[in-house]
Amino acid sequence: MNQNKRLKIGEGKISGYISIFLAIICFGSVICAYFPEYLTTADFRKLYTPKYIKWVLLGLLVLSFGFALTSFILSKKTKLGFMAILIIGGTILIGNGLPEHQDLDYKSFTIGLDWLLLDILISAFIFIPIELFLPKRTDQTKFHPEWRTDLVYFIIGHLLIQVTGVLVQLPAVIAFSGIGLEGFHSWVQSIWFIPQLFLALFVSDLFQWTGHYFFHKLPFLWRFHAVHHSTKDIDWLAGSRTHFLDLIVVRAVSFLPIYVFGFSTSVFTVYIVIVSIQAVLAHSNTRINFGFFKYIFVTPQYHHWHHSADPKAYDKNFAIHFPFIDMLFGTYYPMGNTWPESTGLGEAKFPKGFIRQFIFPFTKNPLQENEIEDPSER
Repeated sequence: MNQNKRLKIGEGKISGYISIFLAIICFGSVICAYFPEYLTTADFRKLYTPKYIKWVLLGLLVLSFGFALTSFILSKKTKLGFMAILIIGGTILIGNGLPEHQDLDYKSFTIGLDWLLLDILISAFIFIPIELFLPKRTDQTKFHPEWRTDLVYFIIGHLLIQVTGVLVQLPAVIAFSGIGLEGFHSWVQSIWFIPQLFLALFVSDLFQWTGHYFFHKLPFLWRFHAVHHSTKDIDWLAGSRTHFLDLIVVRAVSFLPIYVFGFSTSVFTVYIVIVSIQAVLAHSNTRINFGFFKYIFVTPQYHHWHHSADPKAYDKNFAIHFPFIDMLFGTYYPMGNTWPESTGLGEAKFPKGFIRQFIFPFTKNPLQENEIEDPSER
């Protein structure tokens, strides 16, 4: 049973944790600046203007210090604020030694620490306030029993962005490169931006639905996808809990039509942003139901039913963008205004921790070892 209590405004803990979080972001950014050829994504480097980066870091450090001071004032304990001050001090100390200019050598492989820091900062800025002020499950805390496991999934998935990117694109490149798609690409790119974007979302979601469906229906694949369904505390961070094999296969299948259609760079960029935000939003712990739009776009209520522990909702709501795809294939769950009472794999046992969850599907059959439900009935 979770012994952690939900954080309350006015106790000083929220400001303390925010202060530590911002301080860590700044510290990581300075480390990136020391080793940019190894720790930053090559495609992003041209966006980093040293002058503006310094001002952004300074602003975050000031915010971090302000939240630390708030934590000192509101809380009777100073541990959180003191930890933040130590990290701020360390950041300033090592930041003073940064060179004004660096000549970067191209590296064939890099760790995407910059992508990790940017994504977790933006995601936390958007979704933590939503879950704090508009939660669906008011008794669920940010520090539920498995939040560390979900954070590890988030970190590893972002640090290995280059590896996953290559593995996702590889099948499409092997299968469809050099077969004369240039004319088709030109026609697709001539389509007006908005309908081209919706076409990209539609064809990607259609292929994603297919891959997702088979990960539920085939017992061997369900071993890996069960990792994603094993969490009982659904929130914005829990959406990152996906086994590496599941992640690569489904993303590769989703990327196939994007590559074949050859959408314009602007459409592809916006597509990536929408996919990133909607995937996190769908798992977030918020009671916002989006009114009529919940029948047009996938919302948290819609996807939470996909994670429901209630057998009547098994194998429903596979789409990640458009509910009408599930309606077409008969996998739509008529949720109305209701939400699932519980999520996860019911009372089934499942290993805890990233390493154990990574190894488990390769070595054991969940159906036999832990009596996890037959995927044909999910």
